[in-house]
Amino acid sequence: MPYDTLISPAQLASLLNDPSADVLVCDCSFDLANPAAGVAMYRDAHVPGAAYLHLEADLSGPKNGQNGRHPLPDREQFATALARAGASDATQIVCYDSAAGMFAARLWWLARWAGHRDVAVLDGGLPAWRAAGQPLESGTGETCAGGHFTLRAPLAATVDFATVLANIGSGERVVIDARAADRFRGENETLDAIGGHIPNARNRFFRDNLDADGRFKSPDALHREIAAIAGTADGAALIAQCGSGVTACHNLLAMQIAGIRGAALYPGSWSEWSSRKDAPIATGSA
Repeated sequence: MPYDTLISPAQLASLLNDPSADVLVCDCSFDLANPAAGVAMYRDAHVPGAAYLHLEADLSGPKNGQNGRHPLPDREQFATALARAGASDATQIVCYDSAAGMFAARLWWLARWAGHRDVAVLDGGLPAWRAAGQPLESGTGETCAGGHFTLRAPLAATVDFATVLANIGSGERVVIDARAADRFRGENETLDAIGGHIPNARNRFFRDNLDADGRFKSPDALHREIAAIAGTADGAALIAQCGSGVTACHNLLAMQIAGIRGAALYPGSWSEWSSRKDAPIATGSA
């Protein structure tokens, strides 16, 4: 069966042990404070056969000073990166990291943005894989022959700066900010030049999507909690953002699991918003 949100270590192991399965595992390990660390983590230990995709080289596009810290990549270039890693149109893609899914969720969202439905995040990431006693390998992995990945109609929506700015006045949609509560309030900002949040935004820290064991909460729990914060269970009425469009994808995955579908990503997020002179800024918890 195809997986389009989460996959467990046991389910992934079953796929990897099935010679007829078309599956690509992608390691998305990364460290925002040390961009070279992800490759080192991958070389140290990864799921057997996994390819490595780098947040900045493969899952982001060029920065111009006003489009945020992790702009979306060009769709054609992203499709090429997936094909180079071994993905074809019928491939089951599985992505993981060791950081609560914050980077793997970005690949999950991007694959859907490229029109690929069969993509799932390994629930619990590499720690859950280890805890289940599943095998690991080290090194750079074998060179893949590549796949034939075709761009299709997006399964994920985006909004731009102008849309989010206009929404402050219209109030038609609710902006959900995935950053930690202190950064949302405008405190302890270390990644962007200015602290605060988009006026009228509501805060849902992405780690609140997880249980104490690092796995996603149940669909019912996610639905209840997200709808309570958003004031609606209509995904089309929601916009997800964070610092740079990465952990917002974690909230979008949680919404998909919860059946709250149709929310859009604001890719530039706070790193773009705070760089614009015409962008109003709010501080505090509301």
